[in-house]
Amino acid sequence: MDPSRQRRYAEAAIVGIVLYVVIDGALVFLRPSLSVLHNAESDYGSKGSYGWVMDGNFVLRGLLSLSVVVALALAVGQRARIGVGLGLLAVWAVASGLLAFFPDDPVGTKTTGAGKVHFVLAGIAFLGVLVGSFATVRALRADERFAPVRRRLLALAWAAVVAIALLGHAHLRPHSLGGLYEKLFLGCELAWFAVLAAWIARLEPSPTERASG
Repeated sequence: MDPSRQRRYAEAAIVGIVLYVVIDGALVFLRPSLSVLHNAESDYGSKGSYGWVMDGNFVLRGLLSLSVVVALALAVGQRARIGVGLGLLAVWAVASGLLAFFPDDPVGTKTTGAGKVHFVLAGIAFLGVLVGSFATVRALRADERFAPVRRRLLALAWAAVVAIALLGHAHLRPHSLGGLYEKLFLGCELAWFAVLAAWIARLEPSPTERASG
């Protein structure tokens, strides 16, 4: 295993996360009619001016997430326990990218066919990353190289649970704080990916991998 490969994927993911956050921030000013507190992030990709910017960000989210999945797979090697976590994170990545092709219907507007597909894909993505993050942290207990970062990853995973519970209570109703809670959930998950990618980028091969190399 070439450590430089996992490092390249991890570093690419970090760059992608930073760019994703910057674009999300720019959309707040590009589409000021949408509320940070009340509207879902997906609403920025609905029909209208600059909707294509959010669509591009969905694709970016899928790619950066896949970069972390590949980097982690390269870092841990052939360990069956990590497979479930990686698979669920890959589901999140693919579903995130597909959101770009099915425009969302902003809260309070008529629901279209594409909007229904968008809602289902978002649900699949959220469930995948929520369960996948916990499954991955659990599997990483078998690799002591990740011991220093496991608590941070677990804390972010639980913070995401709190955020999604708040979203479930508020829903994405007009004038609710559902939009804020959804963004907090996404922020926790992106932070989870960022912490993991940053650790992989600095990770050294395990003694077994050094011996085999």
